[in-house]
Amino acid sequence: MKKALILILVACMPMIGLAQRWKSFRYDIIYGVGATNFLGDLGGANAIATHVLKDLNWSSTRPALTVGMRYRLNEYMAVRSNICLGRVYGDDKRTTEIFRESRNLSFASNIYEFNTNLEVAFMKEQVGHKYRLRGVRGRRGFELHTYGFVGLGVFYFNPVTRDDAGSWVKLQPLHTEGQGLLPSRNEYHRVAMSIPIGIGFKYGLSRRYSIGIQYGLHYTLTDYIDDVSTTYVNPALLKNQANGDLAKLLANRSLNLSGGGSSDPGQQRGDPKYNDAYMFAMVTINYKIRTTRNNLPKF
Repeated sequence: MKKALILILVACMPMIGLAQRWKSFRYDIIYGVGATNFLGDLGGANAIATHVLKDLNWSSTRPALTVGMRYRLNEYMAVRSNICLGRVYGDDKRTTEIFRESRNLSFASNIYEFNTNLEVAFMKEQVGHKYRLRGVRGRRGFELHTYGFVGLGVFYFNPVTRDDAGSWVKLQPLHTEGQGLLPSRNEYHRVAMSIPIGIGFKYGLSRRYSIGIQYGLHYTLTDYIDDVSTTYVNPALLKNQANGDLAKLLANRSLNLSGGGSSDPGQQRGDPKYNDAYMFAMVTINYKIRTTRNNLPKF
């Protein structure tokens, strides 16, 4: 009986070792490059703004970078923290929807975000094979790792636009919708919260390296990434401040196209029912780091 138990134990030891191998590499360093796009009031598709993916304007896509670290809680769950850098952009000249085209506003803003996400895998991650010998038969394993994620982030933005001379001008200090000038409209902050949600795929190249594709839609708690949210205000209110003439000019650049709506005070300039959102689509390189006995990364 003892011999049988010993034989069973010896036979199971490789399986136990494989099952626990992930604990030796709990940490990943992640580097990524990709693209970002914006869902807000400015620019968008050739239709009334919907703030969903069908409102995406592909010509407004801009480059993005990310760096991060992942920590495996178990074989199905991980926590990942990232720093994401990107630039979002919107221009009413890129749409033929009559209201947007007539409004004739544009903006750009760098996005600097730090976020932490919970990843949930749909199956155990399979590391790439140490040896990939041609002509060797046998089961290779399924090395494509799929996961979903949701998290919380904080980001900094600073919307700018070009004046008539072509120079970049910061919009937040101009109070273009009366923010901070009207009792009912508080001045918006350039630091806000985001809620990333998305999906990712990784393919193991070796025991340490994998390549991945990740898409995340970042809902935000602000509607002023593009400096547009509510209604036009009385230009006299804007003029009665520092840089008042410039604020008056950049707050209302309407072309007054037929059927494009009015730009009179109180008329719609943006849509406050929906907050702004942006997205990051990344190609990543992931490098596994060995874990020490104290459960810390060993660099």
